[in-house]
Amino acid sequence: MNNLLLNKINEDNLWEKEVSLKRNEFLKVNGDIDTNLYLIKNGSLRIFVLDEAEENTIRFGYQNNIITALDSYITEKPTEYYIQAIKASELKVIKKSTITTLLANSPELQQFWNTMLEQIIVQQLEREQDILTTSPLKRYQRVLERSPQLFQEVPNKYIASYLRMTPETLSRLKKS
Repeated sequence: MNNLLLNKINEDNLWEKEVSLKRNEFLKVNGDIDTNLYLIKNGSLRIFVLDEAEENTIRFGYQNNIITALDSYITEKPTEYYIQAIKASELKVIKKSTITTLLANSPELQQFWNTMLEQIIVQQLEREQDILTTSPLKRYQRVLERSPQLFQEVPNKYIASYLRMTPETLSRLKKS
């Protein structure tokens, strides 16, 4: 998230509280309703869905990233996602109502917010296209290029899930 919005939130001390998660602890599970945004102070988390008992990772978050169950944040209905700490993590929490008020009072922040949401949509579309049309090697290379930090923060089994390949395939690609 751009410093513009975070600076304003910090400047006005708008964080509601802080949350600590142990490794493998869940921030959210399928069926929760949550309209908070979370700033990851430290640690790393993943967002995944369950498909017939198989976990499919769809997004990661690390230090200084914002994470949320975006479906529930937007619709204020139960989420389909799980958000789980990969490492022990500390997060700051801000309510949707606080963000909404902040954006309503600043056209500049509203424009930034819209741009950020557009970027998330484009990233998801690119990822979906990668999964459907590119080889495992190209998917690996694109993620390595876009997010090299991922490979320092996240265990291979979750990266493999994100790339829709087996951990063994990912291991072979990393070696080549």
